[in-house]
Amino acid sequence: MRRIKTGDLVKVISGSSKGEVKKVLKVLPKANVALLDGIGVRERHVKPSRFNKGGKKEVHLGIDLSKLALVVDEKTNKTSRVGYVKKDHKTVRIAKNYNNKEITK
Repeated sequence: MRRIKTGDLVKVISGSSKGEVKKVLKVLPKANVALLDGIGVRERHVKPSRFNKGGKKEVHLGIDLSKLALVVDEKTNKTSRVGYVKKDHKTVRIAKNYNNKEITK
């Protein structure tokens, strides 16, 4: 189970982008990182080959999952820790800081 999934709204809690609220584009569980919209975008120089023209290419660098907090209330950007509960033979994410409110996304 992952506490942060693709499409979630997260807040960066440490680093140079601290305090920013962004949408998760992709989660890479083996590397324990998430790719966020507009954060960690760098340019790489690509050598020309038979298949590509070469030049500059934008690449996403991931942010470690430990530096992210899940935003539960989108209006006030309040965050919460994530827990899990079994409901009707399915595992559901819940917000610990909001009286175990179910997270739907």
